[in-house]
Formats: sequence, structure tokens, C-alpha cells
Amino acid sequence: MAIQQAKVFVEDLQRGMFVSRLDRPWTRTPFALQGFYIRDQEEIRQLQKYCRYVYVDVVKSVGEIGAKLRKITGAASQAATDKSASPKRRVPVAINCKPVQVKHNSYLRPEPVRKEAAKARQLHGRIVQGMHEVMVQIKSDRPLPIGDVNHVVTQMVDSVLRSPDAFSWLARVRDKDEHTYSHSVRASVWAVVFGRHIGLRRQELVQLGLATLLKDVGKLYLSDKVLKAEKRDPRAELEYRKFVDYSVKLLSTDPNIDQQVLSIVQCHKEQYDGSGYPRGLRGGQIPILARMCGIVTFYDEATNPRGAEFPVPPSKAVGQLYELRNSAFQEQLVVEFIQSIGLYPTGTQVELSTGEVAVVVEQSYQRRLKPKVMLVTDAEKNLLAKPRLFDMAADDDRKQALVEKGKKSLAEVGLITITQDLDQSRYPQIDVAAVRDQYMFEQRLPAFIARLLPKS
Repeated sequence: MAIQQAKVFVEDLQRGMFVSRLDRPWTRTPFALQGFYIRDQEEIRQLQKYCRYVYVDVVKSVGEIGAKLRKITGAASQAATDKSASPKRRVPVAINCKPVQVKHNSYLRPEPVRKEAAKARQLHGRIVQGMHEVMVQIKSDRPLPIGDVNHVVTQMVDSVLRSPDAFSWLARVRDKDEHTYSHSVRASVWAVVFGRHIGLRRQELVQLGLATLLKDVGKLYLSDKVLKAEKRDPRAELEYRKFVDYSVKLLSTDPNIDQQVLSIVQCHKEQYDGSGYPRGLRGGQIPILARMCGIVTFYDEATNPRGAEFPVPPSKAVGQLYELRNSAFQEQLVVEFIQSIGLYPTGTQVELSTGEVAVVVEQSYQRRLKPKVMLVTDAEKNLLAKPRLFDMAADDDRKQALVEKGKKSLAEVGLITITQDLDQSRYPQIDVAAVRDQYMFEQRLPAFIARLLPKS
């Protein structure tokens, strides 16, 4: 059934309404996604602060207000076609799948990224080295060092539990010595960050991280022609899809391999609507951890397409992922994943409403649209001689306090927002890896500034 939307001014909002659209880009508000139920007066107050009106889905709205809206619009008998829906999105029918049990805030508040940075960098290097050893062993037909890899993944999980941002930095920034298996390393980090967000148990995080790291080992049995082809004919596509079975077969040679890890690897290319492979599973037939692995795999491939010099802005990848909700991927998990990494993950170049360009260096976990950033250009896009740290959430709180005390109006204080994330190719003179190193590791600013300045 297509959704029926009703335009509602914010003064008339009530609990139980399902807000499907805003009167402005949703990236310019505190709300993580378009599409949420109004649960309390605080959410109504936030909507009144940022919007004049919103669009409410009368079919999804619940309680007395939902029934009233449906009666008024006649949506219960005939829903109008949502003209804003993408024609490319596949809409499945009646997929049997129970909601995932999510437990937010299951772990302690994240520690500052700088406190975990050194440990995270050391572990990241060990994971990359571990994957290198796995590839060497496969090519030489020797036993895989899965026990060693499992050990370092367990340490990575503990690091992410302490500070998700530290490993996110290392996953987001592509260094020049990147290897062909770096996709699996990045996806593994995203998987553990995702799992932490929804409250998976530590053992499940280890299983998910290890499976995501090793899911592509079977690709070593594919020819370069099949593996690297931009477009595959049906025969080549069938050959490519064999990598899943190859991966499972390889990993099964270790008698101590966790069966849950094998299950994730075997099912991570299945899709929610049954259009995946190798078995065409759908909905609840696909293990939850495999559904999560599929989402992070898609996201990393979308942000880091093969052969591209620079990563793709996260907003584009998030948009592609969101279009595939309830077709390729379960909608609930898509929403949770996007919330777990934020619209502007650590390491993302962004443009502020002031015109300045900055790099996101640390998340504000309660306010995802107001992270800590490092300002690297002025409003005219000139590289700053002295990049400076700017805490958007703290700045927002200070200005909101002035407004609430009546000292200034909202227009006078000038709240600063992120207007867009940027393709790194637009400003190649900005060395994001240098920003990372200065924020996480270096104490002296001059060396950082020297690395940021354009090469003569």
C-alpha cells in the first residue's frame, strides 16, 4: 500500500503521528532520518524549533490520532501514490521477519577518541597484517591462521566498545599503502560499530567482526577478469557468485571455526526480498548477523568503489542504502546502521553554513548532526594556516542558552550547521590523514600545518 501524506503544521502535531517528510532537508535538523513516530512533547518541541510544517503518514500513524487521520483522508480504503518515492526501489510483499531486538546504550559512554587512539592504530595494523597472512596461506595451500585473526578481532571489539570513533577514523581514511583486502577490514570495523550500537553481546560482536573480515577469502579463487569486471554477463555473474561457497569451504578447513561465523559468511549476500544468493533466502530466514554483514558490505562498497581515487561522500552511500530498505535490506536494520555511524562519520569532509570546510574528528553521540570538527579552510575556501578545533554541539548549546535567556534571538546567534558532506576530490589539498594524525596522535601543531599546506 502506498503511503498517504497529510501536511500538518507543527502547532498541531500530536503523539502517535508518523512524520515522513519535513519542510526542509532532514540533514539540517537533529533528526537522524526522515520517518519516525512522535513519542513525546520533546520531539514535538524540536520539530517546532526547526520546521513550520511536516508531512505525516496517515497509514503508519497510531492510536486515536492515527484513526482520526485515516478517517479524514480515507486512507484506510485507498492510499494515494507517494510521488516522491523512487521508481527504482523494489517493494516486496509480505516478507515474514520479526523485528530485531535492539538494546541501545548497552555499553558505557564512549571514551574520548584520543585515549583509545594509540591502541586502535596498533590493532588496526595487526588486523591488516593478519589479513595479509591469510591471503598468503591461501595461495600456498597452508592452514589458515584463523585463531590468530580471531584473537586480534576480539581485541578490536574491546577497543570499539571503549571508543567507536578511534577505529572509525582508521576505517574511513584510505591511506596510500592500501591493499586489495582493505574493504574487508573497513567493513569489519563498521560491523562492530553497528553491533555495539544495537547492543549485541560481546561474543556476537566477535563473531560478526570475524565473519565480515573473512567473508571474501574465496575471491582468491576467482580470475581477475571475473573479479574486477565493471559489468558481468550472466555466465560471469554466476562464476563470481561462487566466491561465497569458496569462502565457506576454505574456512571450514579449520576444525575450530565458529559455526556462527560460517553461517554469517554463507548468508551475507542473501537479500531481504529473496533476490540474493546463493540460496535465495528471504526475511527471517537470513540470520540477523548475516543481514547486518550484508548492510555494512554494501555501505563500504558504495563509499569505496573499486578503482576510485577518493571515497564517495557518505550521504550518497546512505541514500543508496536507504532506497534499498525492505527490498535488499531490512528497514529496521538500515535505520539502525545509519544511526550507528551518523550521517557524517568520523573522517568526513563537510561544508558548514558559514562556508568553511572542516573534517569531522569526533562524534557527539547524543547529537549526531553536531560533531566536533577541525576547520581547515575559511569561508572563501582558502586553506587555514592554523586549523582549529570546533565543537559544534558546545557552540550550539552556548547560543541556545542565550536565546532561552532572552539575550538574543535565534536569528542573531546564527546557529552553525553542516550543509553538506564533500567529495574529497573537490579539495585534494586537504590531507584528511594528516587531520586524523594531528587530532589523534600529535601534540605539536606546526608539523600538522606543514603537512596540510599545498605541496610546491
